[in-house]
Amino acid sequence: MARRKNSKDEAVLSQRPTVLEPESAGTKPAGTPVALPPQRVIPPYPAPPKHTSAQRQSKSYVLPVQDTDFLLRDELRGVRFALEYEKAELVLRDAGIRSTIVCYGSARIPSREQAENEMRMARSKAEKQMARKRLHLSRYYEQAREFGRIASMRGGALTRDKGMLDNVIATGGGPGIMEAASRGAADVGAPAIGFNISLPLEQDPNRFTTPDLTFQFHYFAMRKMHLAMRANAMAVFPGGFGTMDEMFEILTLLQTQKASPLPVVLFGKEYWRKVVDFSAMFDHGMVSIEDLTLFEFVDSAEHAWDSLLRRGLNVPNPQKRKPRQKRRKLK
Repeated sequence: MARRKNSKDEAVLSQRPTVLEPESAGTKPAGTPVALPPQRVIPPYPAPPKHTSAQRQSKSYVLPVQDTDFLLRDELRGVRFALEYEKAELVLRDAGIRSTIVCYGSARIPSREQAENEMRMARSKAEKQMARKRLHLSRYYEQAREFGRIASMRGGALTRDKGMLDNVIATGGGPGIMEAASRGAADVGAPAIGFNISLPLEQDPNRFTTPDLTFQFHYFAMRKMHLAMRANAMAVFPGGFGTMDEMFEILTLLQTQKASPLPVVLFGKEYWRKVVDFSAMFDHGMVSIEDLTLFEFVDSAEHAWDSLLRRGLNVPNPQKRKPRQKRRKLK
């Protein structure tokens, strides 16, 4: 029985090239075109079937780095700690930030212009009383702004030393004192680092931190570690629980020699001596007299800068290039 021709086979054969038969002593004249013998056409291997939507939508199919439910499991807490450390560490390293001056203080202290506006808007007796109190506190905002400006200009945040920046202002990134210190750095065109923290009442980063140096943390511990690990000095302005927590943690690290020595200033002698009775701690034998020398009270930005320098603040002083000597002409 004759094989039935396949239309696909015919189409393939019609496209096959012809060759010229070499000259020979045969019956066919030289140069007669001859078709190649027919060959079996093998169809292409079928493509694998695509994944079904159910497979693609499965949580097990999602890459681990893209699976937020997986990354937020309790068992992955150590990984999240490492990620929070590494991201800030690598970004700061790439930016050439070698050291910082950390400014702590309350997020509730307003700028002078904000406090004056609240005074104008106050109507009731209670509102006027609160506005006067905030206007009185605003002097610390102005001092923090001035300190940020002085530290940035004189500390090395504007001039790179071997590609690195020193004594860059670093804060918690929020409003109040944190905004003021960052604003002072921005006033002179210096960078300012903001280590923000995610809170139930979300806090936006202030507009004066350098965008590429503005971070957000979930863990207080990791945030405080980054605030401390590059610190060359610490300036503490009046504040509440958060400021107390950060200040005493650094003082404890210095007391126990878990951190390298660094100068510490407390802005607002009136506030600190009234809020924290350090002398009573000594009288009760809770601290030694040496512990009370870990910090110094100051009342102005200039006083603070002088204190930091006197207490050992490391300020880079790049050597000036020697003037080139004129080459002697050969006689």
